[in-house]
Amino acid sequence: MDFKDHFSERAVFYAAYRPLYPDALFDFVAGLTPDHELALDCATGNGQAAIGLAARFERVIAIDASAAQISNATPHARIDYEVSAAESTGLPGRSVNLVTAAQALHWLDPTKFFAEVRRVLVSRGAVAVWGYGDPVLDSPTLRETLDAFNRGVLEAYWSPERAILLDGYRGIVFPFREVEPPPLDLQMRWSLSELAGYLRSWSATAKYVRQRGTDPVVEVEQQLAAHWGDPAIPRLIRWPLYIRAGTL
Repeated sequence: MDFKDHFSERAVFYAAYRPLYPDALFDFVAGLTPDHELALDCATGNGQAAIGLAARFERVIAIDASAAQISNATPHARIDYEVSAAESTGLPGRSVNLVTAAQALHWLDPTKFFAEVRRVLVSRGAVAVWGYGDPVLDSPTLRETLDAFNRGVLEAYWSPERAILLDGYRGIVFPFREVEPPPLDLQMRWSLSELAGYLRSWSATAKYVRQRGTDPVVEVEQQLAAHWGDPAIPRLIRWPLYIRAGTL
């Protein structure tokens, strides 16, 4: 499958405005394998998942097919960032304890990716893929306003692959001994401007701007402001987290 670059032009927004994964997620995935020498984070983006892995593994290799994403990744002493495809990493066989792909499996060729995972994993290695769904705001009016933007204004601009994510990756064949994950979600407290930055990181927003020449976030930010209260005061935002994990 050819690399579909939906994020390079929004790499700065992506690096600055993305929800953080909970520590419990990284504790779970690190616990899938007894050894913690090397983790491979595929389609790493700005390195968000790689940072969490670096606290639990001696070394992390974080790869992404987008050079722009890698150039905006967060430096870390234990992380080696490389421009590379997840389906063809170039790593030696039987060299990695854990392979992860965060918010990315729906952009990959799962058959080729999982074949590469099996090739690079050590005998007691593990794999974990996860992604998060649509944001849920903490009041009904704000929630309805954002849903109308996401599922109304932007609906035609989302790539069809997003449906794979919103299905929780359940439709993808997972050729490993599956491990049941704990129930987790993402939670952030953001000001209105931070939420607007996050909305501008969306691939659908970028496509809207390319095709129509205007920023759709301006209008929805104004609509949200009418019910937000003080826009500088953070409000709770949640995202459902979908996880599939397993071992060889």
